[in-house]
Formats: sequence, structure tokens, C-alpha cells
Amino acid sequence: MAFSYDNLKLEKGMYQEAGHSFSQVLERQDPSEQYKGSSLEGLDAFQRQLKRFDIKVRGAASDAVEKFFRTADSAVLFPEYIARTVRQGMDEENLLPYLTAAVTRFDGLDYRSITADASGSSKELRLVDEGSEIPSTTIQVQSNLVKLQKRGRMLVASYEAVRYQKLDLFSVTLRQIGAHIARAQLEDAVDTLILGDGNQNPATTEKLGSGNPFNYESLVNFWASFSPYEMNTLLVSGDMLVRMLKMLEFQNPLTGLNFQGTGKLSTPLGATLLRTNVLPAKTLLGLDRRFALEMVQSGDVMVEYDKLIDRQLERAAITTISGFAKIFQQASRVLEAS
Repeated sequence: MAFSYDNLKLEKGMYQEAGHSFSQVLERQDPSEQYKGSSLEGLDAFQRQLKRFDIKVRGAASDAVEKFFRTADSAVLFPEYIARTVRQGMDEENLLPYLTAAVTRFDGLDYRSITADASGSSKELRLVDEGSEIPSTTIQVQSNLVKLQKRGRMLVASYEAVRYQKLDLFSVTLRQIGAHIARAQLEDAVDTLILGDGNQNPATTEKLGSGNPFNYESLVNFWASFSPYEMNTLLVSGDMLVRMLKMLEFQNPLTGLNFQGTGKLSTPLGATLLRTNVLPAKTLLGLDRRFALEMVQSGDVMVEYDKLIDRQLERAAITTISGFAKIFQQASRVLEAS
């Protein structure tokens, strides 16, 4: 069977198509559907190009960086390899799926989210007498724009310095860049959940004093304060996690067994427990991830493909643009311990 992946003409212009990534353009020219039932099934269009040029990017037998630059066509693949590896590093460190109710992709810099009045009687489904007015929930556009932040790192290296480095080792540096970007995005998300997105919607903060110490009872009261929402995610600072694990209620054998076997902590309250040093000390952030936060992305991970292809590294920016908007104000709450 003849396939088209091994004679495609690759060029820099494939990175410039508005509204489409390089992988999407490549997939359109070489659809994966035509490979069903073949030995190439399960590979996407980019992975088939790596196979075409016999470029191995993982494992002890991975190739050197210079393998990408053997031909003009294979050099075009290098920026996409960097973007994918950075995304892998972001995914490895990413807590955002536990926080976001929706992810919106937006082609621009000025984004205005929506909100709905869900307080008081507006959230109640009351019985409606014949001829009477049905209660309504008003959805409206937020007053202020969502601020999209550009996050990234500059990749600085000469081709001569890295040409003989194995791609498997080079990927470690790229994944670290992705981890740094993910951490910066998490900081933005936590700031939005606590302080609001500029539309007068900060989270309610409860401060515990000397007469009201941090213990299991205060944690249960914090959980109960979410009604009608559900506290299904709990972010804690490192010091607060230590204090929680010392509570008798958290020393349940099943909780310990789960932690020792999977490295994941569960709480007696049923919430997913996440430790992060993004939070200030003595702070807990609880939220209902179904209704609390919207993530807005302007494009995907972007790299300066011209510099990576023509100048063979030197200096190239790796960036991503994103922002966050609160959906329902009371779906996130903060507890500050003494």
C-alpha cells in the first residue's frame, strides 16, 4: 500500500496558517484515517514524519539533535518537536485540570467572560402556580476583560553546543521549561480564585483565630460552608498538609494505604487533596471545580520557528498565552489558619 507521508513537502509556511497549528496542517495533508489497519495505525501525522526521517526522540537509542537538520524538510519538524516536549512537561506538572470547569480557546487578547446571578432565590426551582411568572436566572457579560498573561522561557544555545546531544537528554531541559510555565499558570489561576478576575468577585475568606484553632471540626465547618456547592477539590500549602496529616481523622489505615500505594491523598471529606507551594503559608483553598474557574487560552505553546529552523537555535522564545475568569464567586472559598 502506498502512503503519502513519505513524500510530503514540508515548509515553514505550515506554521503560519492562521487558526491552525503545525500538527493540524500536517494532519490535514496526511490524514491518519487512511492508515487504519496498517503498521502506522496509532501514529499521528507528526510521528509519521519522524518515522519518515528515522528520527528517534526517546530512549537510550535516541538520535542527536543534528538529525533534525540533515535535510531542509526534516529541519521544519524541529519547532514542533520542541513545542510537544514543552507541552509534555506542562502536563506532568499540571494541576489545572483539577481546578478548571471549562477551557476556552480564544484567538485574540481581549476576552470577556460571562457570569450568572446564582444567589438567593434565583437559584431555587420553586413551584410555579398557573399563570404566574417562572423564576429566571440572568446570564450577563462580565464588566471587565479577562487579562491574558504571556508566559514563557528563552531557549539560548548554539547549534554547535547541542548538535551532538541526544534528544532524550535535550528533552529533559524542554520538559523543565514546560514545568515552569505550568507553575506560572497555576499561580495565575490561584490568584484569580482568591482575589477574583477584576469583576469584584473575590473568594470569601475565613480567618481562624486563637479561640478557633485549625482542627478537624474547623475543616468540616469549612466544607459545610460551600452549600449549595460541593467542595470537591482542596488546595493546601505544604505546612497545612503536615498539620492535616497529623489529625487522627487523617490517620485512617485506608487513607495511609492509598497514599503509600499511589502517592495520592484522599480526605475524609471526599475532596481531592492537592499540595502546592503556590499558596501562602497557613492557607487552604477549597473549590467546586465544576463551577469555579474558566481557563482562556490564546493559541497553544508557541515557538519562534524561523530562528529554530534558519539559525539553528541561538535564541528562540517558547511562550504560551492564557488567562482565567471566575464563573461563580461562591464556588471557591479560602481558609486561613492561625
